[in-house]
Formats: sequence, structure tokens, C-alpha cells
Amino acid sequence: MGSMSIWHWIVVIAVVLLLFGRGKISELMGDVAQGIKAFKKGMTEDEAAKADAAADPKTINHAADAAKPVDPVKPAATAEKSST
Repeated sequence: MGSMSIWHWIVVIAVVLLLFGRGKISELMGDVAQGIKAFKKGMTEDEAAKADAAADPKTINHAADAAKPVDPVKPAATAEKSST
């Protein structure tokens, strides 16, 4: 009584097939497969984006900023307006 025999499994499968039918189960499996494919595609696109970001790092040229004298009297907003 504690374990399920083969007859129990046959009855359970028959009930599931009667409730859902062959078409609904195959549609469900197709939807699951499409979801897995979309997930894998998203993961590969994410890895490709990370690889592109790592291949083109942003650099800051501190020497160019150090060569430009800063006037402490002018506010930063007016200094930027005059440089553009």
C-alpha cells in the first residue's frame, strides 16, 4: 500500500491524458521548449554584451585635465560654457 504499482501509474497517466488531451500536452511541451530557447538566446546575448564591454574599456586621460588650468574664482558652470 505504501508504494505505487504499475497499475497506479497507468491510471494516473490515463486521467492526465483524459483531462489535458494529446494536443494540449504537446502544445505545453512546445511552449516549454520555446521558453528554454529564448532563455539560452538571452544568456548568449548577455555574454556577448559583456565581452564587447570588456574588449573596449573606457580610459580617462588625466594628463589632458592636468594641463588645463582651473580658475578658482569662476564657478564650474561658467567655465564649461566658455569652453564650448
